[in-house]
Amino acid sequence: MPVVSDLYYTFRGGDIESPPIVLLHGAGGTHLNWPSAIRRLPGYRVYALDLPGHGKSGGPGQQSIPLYAIHVMDWLEAIGLQQAVFVGHSMGGAIALALGIHHPEHVAGLGLVGTGARLRVHPEILEYAANPTMLHKAVEKIIAWSFSSHAGARLVESIAQRMLAIRPSVLLGDLQACNEFDVIDKVSRIHRPTLVICGGYDQMTPLRYSQYLAGAIPLAQLVVVPNAGHMVMLEHSQDVAKALASFLISIAYHPGETL
Repeated sequence: MPVVSDLYYTFRGGDIESPPIVLLHGAGGTHLNWPSAIRRLPGYRVYALDLPGHGKSGGPGQQSIPLYAIHVMDWLEAIGLQQAVFVGHSMGGAIALALGIHHPEHVAGLGLVGTGARLRVHPEILEYAANPTMLHKAVEKIIAWSFSSHAGARLVESIAQRMLAIRPSVLLGDLQACNEFDVIDKVSRIHRPTLVICGGYDQMTPLRYSQYLAGAIPLAQLVVVPNAGHMVMLEHSQDVAKALASFLISIAYHPGETL
């Protein structure tokens, strides 16, 4: 798969008359945090990125959401896309919000999955993550709060192992970026079609976070997936893929133009 602007990504081809989809993973994740049902959404061109320092992408991780957003914009320009629907989970959702606020001309729509306008991180997680020898404790806490009781043990373990494989400095930077993120007073500026998705049992970014986004963003709609936690797109991949497909149909897209 290709690397552009030092970012590795996967690509699934689709209808060029439909808006391209760019998937942005969360803290400590990779493009594999998006299940194949979403990475291969029928009829759409879908790009799934590894953010800087994550997965197969080069360079260091970043310590702020705006810096991650700059890397995504550089990548978008390098591959020749004028606009896209940005779908982000957790930290990736924060990046998508930043793009919607600061680069609206390149945003055809937003998909915000398990995220919020503010993403405070529990002090204990930050403390553990700051000590490389305690990384496993940080990951244990994150994983414990990321899945519902209905999630399969194999799924939970696979995500834990991927997160443990990341460089400690990258995970710490991600958590610091989330902890400093706050656009509560800015999200009402977003005037793009927006789909907000949340698991009913999300403990990392509880339902009230998504309800706030859906109420504050003028063109937003909310979908709550019952019996799912923070990793809703992995626990209920088909439900999330269906919600995205229904949402994408409503987006007006003009190939080659900025909005």
